[in-house]
Amino acid sequence: MSNLKVALRQYFRQESGATAVEYGLVVALIALAIIGGVTAIATSINGTFSTVETKMG
Repeated sequence: MSNLKVALRQYFRQESGATAVEYGLVVALIALAIIGGVTAIATSINGTFSTVETKMG
């Protein structure tokens, strides 16, 4: 029974899996921010080119 207790304590003290999940979430949030920023910039650039195209005829 004592060995089981020790094994369970060691298992629950391991944080490498939790750390990997946290890093994964951070990377996902950064990726979403980049995608959102690029989409906003692309929309702005598209509007600018449309304006130039209209003025050029």
